[in-house]
This record gives sequence, C-alpha cells and structure tokens, in this order.
Amino acid sequence: MLRRTKIVATLGPASDTEEDFNRLIEAGVDVVRMNFSHGDANDHRRRAKGIRTCASAHNRHIGVLGDLQGPKIRIERFEQGSIVLNEGDDFSFDVDCDSEGGDQNRVGVAYKGLPGDVRNGDTLLLDDGRLVFRVTRIKGSEIKCQVLVGGELFDNKGINRKGGGLSASALTGKDRQDIKLAAEIGVDYLAVSFPRNAADIDEARSLLRQAGGHGGIVAKIERTEAVDAIDEIIDVSDAVMIARGDLGVEIGDAQLPGVQKRVIRAARTHDRVVITATQMMESMVENQIPTRAEVFDVANAVLDGTDAVMLSAETATGKYPAKAVEAMDRICRGAEKHRLATTSNYRIDSTFKRADEAIAMAAMYTANHLGVRAIAALTESGSTPLWMSRISSGIPIFALTPHVETRRKVTLYRGVYPIEFQIPSADHAQVNKEAVDLLTKIGAVEKGDLLILTKGDLMGKHGGTNAMKIVHVGGLIDATDA
Repeated sequence: MLRRTKIVATLGPASDTEEDFNRLIEAGVDVVRMNFSHGDANDHRRRAKGIRTCASAHNRHIGVLGDLQGPKIRIERFEQGSIVLNEGDDFSFDVDCDSEGGDQNRVGVAYKGLPGDVRNGDTLLLDDGRLVFRVTRIKGSEIKCQVLVGGELFDNKGINRKGGGLSASALTGKDRQDIKLAAEIGVDYLAVSFPRNAADIDEARSLLRQAGGHGGIVAKIERTEAVDAIDEIIDVSDAVMIARGDLGVEIGDAQLPGVQKRVIRAARTHDRVVITATQMMESMVENQIPTRAEVFDVANAVLDGTDAVMLSAETATGKYPAKAVEAMDRICRGAEKHRLATTSNYRIDSTFKRADEAIAMAAMYTANHLGVRAIAALTESGSTPLWMSRISSGIPIFALTPHVETRRKVTLYRGVYPIEFQIPSADHAQVNKEAVDLLTKIGAVEKGDLLILTKGDLMGKHGGTNAMKIVHVGGLIDATDA
C-alpha cells in the first residue's frame, strides 16, 4: 500500500551527511525542511544538493522546503548563561540592557519595539510557555513583571504575548537575504514565519520571484492574528503549516486541537495543501519508539485530512532520525486504512469554474465508484492532481510530467506520486499507450485493471486538461475521451 500522507523531515546536525540522507529517503521521507534559523548559507546549499543527488540515486523525487526564521522575539544573554526564577519574583525585560549583561533582576530584549506592544496586566510567556510573567509596569525601555510560573531561564529564549498582538514585521532583514538564498538553491517551497495577514504572504512571494525563485509559498500559522485572518491568508498561499509551538503559546494549548481541525478543513476547502507540525513525535529525540499519545496525534491529523506531517528536532538533532521517519510512516499507513481517510463528500454540490478542475473532480468521483486501480494525470503545473488530492480516496494519483519542478512540487500533495514522463508525440493514442505502459512497468497497474487517464488536447499547455479516459489495461473500455 502506498502511503498517501506525506512526511516532511527537518535537516540538521543529526541528518547532515550523504549516509544520513540515504537513510531518510529509504525510511520514506517525501520533503526535507531546511530551517534558516540555524546553519549558514553553505550548509543549506550543501544539504539541498546532497539530498537531490541521493534522491536521484534512489529514483525518487524529494521536495525541498526552506523555512524563514521570521521575527522570533528573543531575550538577550545572561552573564552566567542562565538564571533561576521563582514564583512571585520581580523581573524586568529591558530593551536597553547590555546584550550580554542579563542578571537575576533583568535581561535585554532583541526586539526594541516590545515596550510599545505590551500593557499592564499582559501575560508574557518565555521558552514556549515554560515560564510565565505578568506585566506590572512599563517604564521607558523597561517592562517590569512578576513571575507567575518560574524555572530556569536560559540565554536567547523566545518571548510570546498571550493573545498575540506583537507588531514585529513578518519579514526581517535576515529573511530578505535568506529569500535570495532560497531562490539560488531552487527551493520547491518557502515557508513564511509569523505572517499576520495576506499582505505578508504577497510580499514574500514578490521577493522570491524578484530573486528568480519559483517555489510555492507556505504560510506558517503561529500568531493569533493569523488564525483570525485564516481565510485570506490561505487564499494567497500555496500551502499552510499549522506550527503548533508558538501558536499554542499565543492562543493557549486548550484551543489548539480545534484550531488545527479548522485550519485543515479550511485549507482543503480552498484547494490548498496543509502541513501539521511541531512536537508530533518529540519523545523520539531521545527514544527509539513514540509514545501512544504521539501515535494518536499523528493518526488524528491524518484522519482530519492533513496533506503532510512534519518532524523537527526528531530528525534535525535527535538520536534516531531514520527511525522517527519509519515510525511516522507506519502510523500514517495504519490511519489511512480507516474509512474516514478514504471517503469524501467534498464539493459534491459545487459548481466548477474551469474545465481542468471539473475533469479532476469527475475523475475522482468515477474512480471512487468504479473500482479503479490508479489515476494517471498528465500535468504541466500540477493543478489537476492537486484538485484530485482534495478528495479523500484510497486510490493513488500519479502525476506524469516532464517538468522536474512540478515533480518536486507534488511531493507535498496527499496521495499524489510524481513520475517523470516525457510526452513522446502529439499523437494521443501513442501518449495513452506509453502512459499505461509506464504505470504497468512500475507495478502501479497490471493487466485487467481499470485506470483513469486525464490529459489535455493541447499537450504542453498549462491549465489545458480537458479529457478523461477510462482504460482497461490490456484493452480500452471506450475509445472516446470523456
């Protein structure tokens, strides 16, 4: 059984060599994430080149996702590296404090606009919510607080304001340089951290195109404002990522499950890809097997309809990167056997605006009701298999395309598998035959199976899919395109 849900794995010190790349590919990774918050430009260039070389050797197509750091608001450093705070202690965040001079009473903040963004009574959360502070007074550059939940506070930990509302721009100066690097590398997707609205996504796309990049834009949903503007953000994005770390800190962990389900549903409704991320198998940073809670977390995301599930520290710095991918692969396959993962009423009462969209929907309806073994979509841009993948089904969708960029792009689409297919001629009968022969050769279909084939009359034209053919492998059911 082909796994439909895609796996994104973050590269890092634990997955940095050709041997590591091969193990991840053999374990089943579909897309690798390069976190621009860590490593330098040469690290990212080397990793992108290495993963693509190894993928080619395995006859696989692996997507590359570049993830911008964004305006992560952090404290500065302590003289001793850390301090211990207790409940009830007074403590200050001072934007004018020496960057290396933090002590038991105060610490600097890298984001100089923080005093203007907070008010008396606000709750500040440090280190992903592990320490909690209540703002008692703002005095010039200093935010005076009382500790509500204490603990050890280390250098450079992140700050969130409960409920959101921090005004820092989504794209920093570093991000703008990293966008140029992303274009140079040729990332298939670029993730924008902490976007507040559609304008942030539009700006990132414009900068990537100006730099010569052609990848899709992924909006990371990790601010309260992004949840409030979710529909407009999804509309201008190619994909969204439910980044549950910072998002959970801002909206509260109790709200996360409902928001995750809402965002997955909204993304699929808008015909966009959705990635579920953060701490999905966190225990596997240290352990060889996941907890039962993590198994349920991954499985529930699959049953909700996520396109992809993502590993972060598990593969970037963990002890068992390949085993984490193998475990996630196993859980996804198990969840996909459930009826919820293979049935759909999506767009059953909708009208369609484009011929290729209508063909995609017709193909999926037919496939789900006719006992079809596989679907072959001859595609230029990947739009037709994307629409197909919005319909829950157990039937594999093969995206046949001559374009390497399209093959890498569809690695993130649920239930879609890229195959290189050079269109042999303008003769439709010959194209049909070679497509069927190719799927037979790779074992996707065999003699006697039913196969649905979609393509355009004008092959090589973007958005030109206008025909669907039902093929009986070994002989045509109907020689007429539908």
